[in-house]
Amino acid sequence: MKLAVVGGGSTYTPELVDGFARLREDLPLTELVLVDPAAERLEPVAGMARRMLRAAGHPATVTATGDVREGVAGAAVVLLQLRVGGQAAREVDETLPLRCGCVGQETTGAGGLAKALRTVPVVLELAEVIAEAAPEAWIVDFTNPVGIVTRALLDAGHRAIGLCNVAIGFQRRFAAVLGVEPSRVSLGHAGLNHLTWVRSVHVDGTDVLPDLIREHGQKIAADVGLPSALLSRLGAVPSYYLRYFYAHDLVVAEQRTEPSRAARVAAMEKELLEMYADPAVTAKPELLEQRGGAFYSEAAVALIASLLGDRGDTQVVNVRNGGTLPFLPDDAVVEVPARITASGAVPQPVPPLEPLYAGLVAHVSAYETLALRAALEGGADRVRDALLAHPLVGQEHLARELTGLLLDANRRHLPWAEAQ
Repeated sequence: MKLAVVGGGSTYTPELVDGFARLREDLPLTELVLVDPAAERLEPVAGMARRMLRAAGHPATVTATGDVREGVAGAAVVLLQLRVGGQAAREVDETLPLRCGCVGQETTGAGGLAKALRTVPVVLELAEVIAEAAPEAWIVDFTNPVGIVTRALLDAGHRAIGLCNVAIGFQRRFAAVLGVEPSRVSLGHAGLNHLTWVRSVHVDGTDVLPDLIREHGQKIAADVGLPSALLSRLGAVPSYYLRYFYAHDLVVAEQRTEPSRAARVAAMEKELLEMYADPAVTAKPELLEQRGGAFYSEAAVALIASLLGDRGDTQVVNVRNGGTLPFLPDDAVVEVPARITASGAVPQPVPPLEPLYAGLVAHVSAYETLALRAALEGGADRVRDALLAHPLVGQEHLARELTGLLLDANRRHLPWAEAQ
């Protein structure tokens, strides 16, 4: 089975390769192709991937190329994990909104919109090449903002499913706290990408979330950066990204006094690439755990194995709403448990979202519709509308100022912005 990774020069890639090596019984990989135009990153990462597989006794070959069409041709699955503009663009996404008193984050708020504007057109161009060179391939999107990018792919008619590591991260952490195998734990996880709540944690069919919050609430709250009292009151566990909503002003104050995540990651990436270039390094470095993307490989392997093996199991993915959350349009993309078969992902019924969550989900989903429109059609007015609709911006003077700042900072990635 051939699998291609577009953005294969990412320092994340050895995390993915580690999963392929450990989980070979689930995914009979024979050829891994890493596709990336940045040869200075691609070569050390590809070398590292080869050594990791060789050390594990895995027979798969690893090919590196800058040619997308050549790399994806004949692939069964193409995984997208790209970052348009690199860490330099991320640095702007995380710092520019702070000038207006808004949270700086690369997947939500003004920074998330900037990333979507840069990313959606590039992903759609890549998807057209994939459709021509590998018409039967599934596209698994790990590229943020996953919800918006996945909707763009689906709207364009591509065989795509969005993937995030938040749900599997919760599952694994809860399993560790409870001292059980992760396979025994299932989550009542629902919402939008990076806007989800865990409302139940079933172990062998019994919901243990109330006990988890009561006995381990302090630790769980620390993991998500929110007060334990809030978790007790909600009776649910918000994803870490809810901190940007529930503690917005506190986060802004912190961000104004700390180095950006982009700056920290850039330093890590430099060190990681040096490690990957060292022929003596044959195992995933511990430093990679600080890079982010925990359990990314397990989530990817599980999804790919179920798509190709027609397993019919349930996994949390980003998929068309189709009435799952009845207050959202059917064509919205939601992050919920879905049954995975060779035909794709079918969302499973979820209990109705409480108004406290449903209102925010509806608000952000409407923003995502406007953000996608801005990414596809361009125009300062469309960008301003999306910012005005986002609950982390939401004021006309902020939307107007941020529109100008975002367009100025991203013009080289947005051909239409030159005429604005």
